[in-house]
Amino acid sequence: MSPEELRRVVDALDRVHRFISVITDADALLERVMAESKEVAEAEACSLMLYDADRDDLYFHVALGESGDQQALKSSVRLRVGQGIAGAAAQERRSLSVEDARSDPRFYAWADELTRFHTRAVLATPMLDRDELVGVLEVLNKRGGGAFTEADLRVMEIFSSLAATVIANARLIERNLRAERLAAIGVAVAGLSHYAKNLITGINGSIELLDAAIADDDRETVVRCWPMLRRSAARLSSFVEDMLAFSKPREPVREEVVVAEALEEAASAYRDVLAGRSVRLEIDCSRAPGSFPLDARGMYRCLLNLIMNAADAAPREGGAIWLTAWETQDGRLAIEAADNGPGIPQEVRERVCDPFFSTKGSRGTGLGLAVTSKIVAEHGGVLHIGDRAGGGACITLVIPPGNSAEES
Repeated sequence: MSPEELRRVVDALDRVHRFISVITDADALLERVMAESKEVAEAEACSLMLYDADRDDLYFHVALGESGDQQALKSSVRLRVGQGIAGAAAQERRSLSVEDARSDPRFYAWADELTRFHTRAVLATPMLDRDELVGVLEVLNKRGGGAFTEADLRVMEIFSSLAATVIANARLIERNLRAERLAAIGVAVAGLSHYAKNLITGINGSIELLDAAIADDDRETVVRCWPMLRRSAARLSSFVEDMLAFSKPREPVREEVVVAEALEEAASAYRDVLAGRSVRLEIDCSRAPGSFPLDARGMYRCLLNLIMNAADAAPREGGAIWLTAWETQDGRLAIEAADNGPGIPQEVRERVCDPFFSTKGSRGTGLGLAVTSKIVAEHGGVLHIGDRAGGGACITLVIPPGNSAEES
C-alpha cells in the first residue's frame, strides 16, 4: 500500500469513527459507512446486504452507485445464502475478490439485467458479529479497471466489522426499546382494564338493584340507585373520551366560547359527585374575557379532568375546589383549578402529565392530566402545576388566542 493509499484509508476510517460518535440514526450511519467504503476502495458501486435468518437469505439494505438503478436492487432482489458471489461469501464466511465476475459460475446475472449495471470486478466481505452472520458488504468495479487489491480487501474487512457493530447495536437497542414498550403497554392495559372493570361492575350492580326495585315497584330504591348508575355511566363515557383524545393528534377547531358558560357546563356535569363527597366548588370568572377562541369539545375535556383531579385530591370533610378564569395582560386565557388537598409533591409533578401515571391506584387511569396537557399543547398553550397559597395544589392552563406555540 502506497503512502497515498494509506493516508486515504486512515482518513476514511477517521471519518467513519466520527460518524459513529455523532450520527444516532443507524440507517443514515450505514449509508455514510458505505459511501466511505466506496470511495476508499475507488469503486463504482457498493451495497450492503442484510441477512434474514427467518428466510435464510440476503436482501439489499443500502445500494449506492454511479450508474444503474440501485433502488431496484433494494425493492426486487433477494439472494439465498450461497447464491451469487455475495451469497457465497456469506455461506463461506470469508471475503471473496473476483476480477472477472461474469466468467465466475457464482455470478448472479439477473441483478445486472434488472438494474442495467455492468459488473466487472466484485469484492464481497461477510459482516459478522460474534461469529453470527449479519450480512455482506460488497464493492463493485475498480475505477480504471482491474481487480481490487489486497489492501482493498483488508480495508473492506475493517469497514464490514464496523458496519456489523452498528447493525448489532441498533438491533439491541430496538429489542430493548420494544421490550420496554411492551412492558409499558402491558402495565397500561392492565391498569385501564381494571379501572374499566370497576366502572362496569358498578353499572351492573346498579342495574341489578334497579331491576329488582322495578319488579317490586320500589320507587325509593329506584330514586336512590338511578344517580349511582348515571354517575358510573358518565365516568365510563369520560374514560372512553380520554382514551380517544389521547390516541391521536387533533388540530383544535376554534370558535368563540363564552368562558363563564364553559366553566359552568363542566362543573354541572359533576355537581352530584361533588355533593356526594361534600366538596364545594366555587367558580370565579369576574376577570375573564366574555368569550375566547377555543376548541369547545377539547376545553370541556380539560375542565372535566381538572375538576375531577381536584375533587380526588380534596379532603372528604371540608373539601373545596376553586375554579378561576382570567385574562392575562398579554391577552391569553388562564384557567386555574385549585384545591385544599395535600398538594402534589415535587418529585411527582414531573410525571403527573405522563400517560398512565397515577397516584390513585385502581381509582385512576393516569390519562386525565396527560389528555389535558395534550389538548392545551394543541392550542399552543402551556400547563403549570404549583402550590395553592393556602395549602393544596393548583393547576393552571394558559392559552393564547392563536395556535402558535411561540405565543405561549
